Amino acid sequence: MAIHTFAAIYIGTYDVSLKVFEFTNRKKFHEVDHIRSRQELGKGAYGTGTIGYEQVEELCETLAQFKEIMESYKVDSYEVCAAAALRDTTNEIFVLDQIYLRTGFRVKVLSNSEHRFISYKAVAGSPVFEEMIKTSAAVVDVGGASVQITLFRDGKMITTQHMETGIMRLRNLLGDRGYSLKMYENQIEEYVNKKLEGFRSMYMNTPVDYLILISDYAGGLVKKIEEKGGKSRQVKLDKFSKFIDKLLKKTLEEITAELNLSDEREPLIIPALVLYKMMAQNVNPKEVWVPGANIQDGMAFDYAQHNKLLASTHDFDADIISAATFLSEHYHSFSPHIQTLSKLSIKIFDAMKQEHGLGKRARLLLQVATILHDCGKYVSFAEASESTYHIIMSSEIIGLTHQEREIVAQIVRYNTLPLDPYEEVADVLSQEEYLCVAKLSAILRVANALDQSHKQKFKNIRIAVRERKLVITVEAFEDIALEQALFDAKTSYFENVYSMKPVLKEKRIYNY
Repeated sequence: MAIHTFAAIYIGTYDVSLKVFEFTNRKKFHEVDHIRSRQELGKGAYGTGTIGYEQVEELCETLAQFKEIMESYKVDSYEVCAAAALRDTTNEIFVLDQIYLRTGFRVKVLSNSEHRFISYKAVAGSPVFEEMIKTSAAVVDVGGASVQITLFRDGKMITTQHMETGIMRLRNLLGDRGYSLKMYENQIEEYVNKKLEGFRSMYMNTPVDYLILISDYAGGLVKKIEEKGGKSRQVKLDKFSKFIDKLLKKTLEEITAELNLSDEREPLIIPALVLYKMMAQNVNPKEVWVPGANIQDGMAFDYAQHNKLLASTHDFDADIISAATFLSEHYHSFSPHIQTLSKLSIKIFDAMKQEHGLGKRARLLLQVATILHDCGKYVSFAEASESTYHIIMSSEIIGLTHQEREIVAQIVRYNTLPLDPYEEVADVLSQEEYLCVAKLSAILRVANALDQSHKQKFKNIRIAVRERKLVITVEAFEDIALEQALFDAKTSYFENVYSMKPVLKEKRIYNY
C-alpha cells in the first residue's frame, strides 16, 4: 500500500509537541519526526487558573510553525489534542478560539478518561504488554496534571484510579519555597504517600509483578540505567530504585546533565523522579518496564484503528467489561442475576437491530449498564437508581468517554424511574444520546422483568420480532407467575419507545 502520513499535535501542561508518523503496512507504523517546544501552560492553569496572553501568543506561534512542518511532510491527516492544560483553565474557550483563528486548528480537549485511554492504547498493542498482564501489572501514567493507575490481574483489568498528583501540579504546590532538594524530596514523598494510602489498602494486598511506567522523563531514565545492558526498557525494581536514589543525592545541574536534559536546571525533574520512586515503592513490582510511548503514539494508533490502517491485537472492549465487572463486585452487586440479565439484554438488542438502529458501541454501553445497574443498592435501597447514577459518574472506566459514562448512568437511572422529557436533560444529553438512553433503558427494563425473582427460572430463551411484536419464548422449570405479572406491568415504557409490544410465551418443563 502507499505510504500514509499522520501528524499528532499535543498541547500538554509543560510542553507542546508534534509527532509525524508513517504507516506503510497493516501491521505497524513508525515515527519520522518529533519536535517539542517547552511551554509551561500548566503553571498558569494551576497558579492563576488562566493561560495568560503572552502564553497564548507563544502557543499560537508554535502551532503555526508546526503547521508549516506538517505541510512540508504533506501529511494526509492530523489531529490536535489538549487535556488538563486547557481543560482546567477558566479561559479555555477563548484560547481555543484564538488557536482556530490564527492557525485553523480545531483542538480536541480530552477528558481525563479519553486522555488516559489514548495513552493506554499506545502500549496495549505490544506483545510485551500482553505477556505482562497475564500475571499482574500496574500501568502508571504520570502526567503533568495527574497520575492514573490501572491494575491488571490474570489478564483482566481490575480498576483504574485517577489522582491529581502530576509533575507540574506538585511543582506548583511545593516548589519555589526555598527548600533544600532533600526537604523538597521529603515534602513530595509525604504528600504522594498520603494520596496513595487508600489505593494501597484497597488494591495492593496481592503482589504485582510488573510496573508499566508511561511518562516523558522515564524513557531517558531507563536508557541511562541500561547503558551497559540491553535495550528491553525493562529493569529490576532494585536497580531502578537505587539509580533514582543515586540521582537524588546530586545537584539539580548534575541530574540534568546525567540525563542529557536540554535545560540545565530542569525544574520538573525532581518531582518526576520522586513520583517514579514513590510509585515503584507503593506498587512494589519485580520489574519496571518503560515502553517509551506517549499520548501521541496513542493518537496515531487510534487514528490507524479507525481508518483500518492497523490491526489491533488487544481487546479493548473486554477491558471495559472487566473494569465494570470489578466495579460491580466492589459494591457487592455482581451476581448470577447480573450475568443472566447481561445475556438477556444482549439477546434482545441483537434481535432488534432493525428496530433500534444502534451500533456496536451502544451494545457495549448496554452491557456496562446491565453489569452496574444494581451498584446503588450498596448505598441505598430506596434511592438505588440515583445512587447508581452517582457511583458511575464518580468512577473511572477506562475506555469510556465522560459522555459515554453519562449515557450508561442515565440508562441505569431510567431502568426504574420515569423517563424525563428531553428538555429536562438537554444540558447533559444530545437528542441522539437521549434516544439511545431511551432505547437501551427500555431493553434493560424488559430483561429485568424476566428475572425479577433473581432465581434464573428460564433456559433456552428464544427472541424474535414478529408483526410488530417482540416475542420472547422461554422454557421454564419453575412457576413464573411473578415474572409474567411484572413483565406485563413493565412493558408500557418499551411500547412507547419502540411502538412494539413485548410478549412473553412460556413452554413449561416438567421433571418426572
